[in-house]
Amino acid sequence: MIEKDEMKPFETYAEKLVVENHIPGVGIALNKDGERLYEKGFGYRDVESELEITGDTIFGIASMTKSFTCVAIMKLQEAGKLSVHDKVLNYLPEFRTADMEKTKEITIHHLMTHTAGIPPISTHVFARKRSIDSDPSAKDYLDLNLVNNIGSAIDTYEDMFNFIAELNYEPLDKAGNSFSYSNDSYGLLGVIISRVSGQSYETYVSEHILKPAKLTRSFFDIEKLNSFDDVTTLYAAKTSEEGVHVYPTEIWWDAPAMRAAGYLKSTMNDILRYLEIFRNEGMVDGIRILSKDSVDQMIYPHFEYEKGTYYGYGLRITPDYYGEPLIEHGGGLKGVSSLMVVLPESGLTGVALSSLASVPSGKLLKGALNVLKGRQADATRFLLETEWIDETKLDKFAGSYTSGEGMNVKIDVNKGQLRHFTEGMYNPLRHVGSNSFVGIEKNKEDVIRFVTNETGSVDRIFYSSRQIRKDKK
Repeated sequence: MIEKDEMKPFETYAEKLVVENHIPGVGIALNKDGERLYEKGFGYRDVESELEITGDTIFGIASMTKSFTCVAIMKLQEAGKLSVHDKVLNYLPEFRTADMEKTKEITIHHLMTHTAGIPPISTHVFARKRSIDSDPSAKDYLDLNLVNNIGSAIDTYEDMFNFIAELNYEPLDKAGNSFSYSNDSYGLLGVIISRVSGQSYETYVSEHILKPAKLTRSFFDIEKLNSFDDVTTLYAAKTSEEGVHVYPTEIWWDAPAMRAAGYLKSTMNDILRYLEIFRNEGMVDGIRILSKDSVDQMIYPHFEYEKGTYYGYGLRITPDYYGEPLIEHGGGLKGVSSLMVVLPESGLTGVALSSLASVPSGKLLKGALNVLKGRQADATRFLLETEWIDETKLDKFAGSYTSGEGMNVKIDVNKGQLRHFTEGMYNPLRHVGSNSFVGIEKNKEDVIRFVTNETGSVDRIFYSSRQIRKDKK
């Protein structure tokens, strides 16, 4: 373990962030060459009872699950049961869209890299509709409109395909041409895993990843939560004129047809064991989970979606993170904010798990890495410089951009200033070049890139890793 005083600058920084963001509890853990280097819980897993966070505390991990889904695909490829370059329709003949010429070109690789051209549609909302409809806290989940959705819940794979076919959505682009983060893509991967393996998605992941890697406190079934002790309480946050009120909430959300997109529960100890796959060329504690070649394919920077940041297979890749590669993926869901990282050249792995959505768990984890590496806790890699833009050109960016996932991004111009309406207030945006703007939200900078069509008109934005189309007037 590292000397406690060495991490004091980080802990001072972290305690401030925890208070500012009303975080009830978050755990941070770092390993060096597979051995625990640092571990700290801030706040509690149960605030009312003051129960501490440990390495074995069970949290949701949300979209960190996507890398497990890709490990499963790679294992099936190793077994000769599929290739990542196979066409998706070979396995999912009932997958239908408004443009089947584009759809027939989609491969498993495109689903894994979010480059299939699938826009952010509403499948995921209806896949967890039963959870949302039974949960009073759903109305307080982020800025998303998830409640009062008319229609039937998606409970099965058949329901999911019927729902997508009825949407009859228009693909964003030809497969492989552009990136848009897609829970639907990972829902489809879950079906492929089940059909090719002859097992349920959850059973395949459990038998071929969780059990051999000895991830003994990781599982999908929310009913299993009752069989474990040391489980976090989930929290929600409501903002009013009096301020932010954080309160406990009992219901864990589930999406039976889309668990491959983000519904694994796990612990800091289990995730750090799992990350050995990517640090140690496929090996976990002497047991081979993946071949080195499969690991290399997963951590290859397949598609650059932001400057210097790429998507691999279920993992985000930064080839030059202060001079070395960074492998990471985060997650966000009701009662979940998470990040896991690997710095293979340094032998470092890390994880942050929290019990409240939309809090800077990732910023906390990277703050710990900064201090460990001798940097200031709040160091950032890029400073996006403000660039001048003619005020008369701002009107073309104004409008409302709505995704099927419940996100509505409102942009307007006020006194020569482009603004983004979020969390009940307007936030100014500064131009950083190439139709891109940056706003300040919860102490972090979010880049909004406006995408133009062949006529030069803005018809979508790239925001929160998604391409979101502009509402038609």
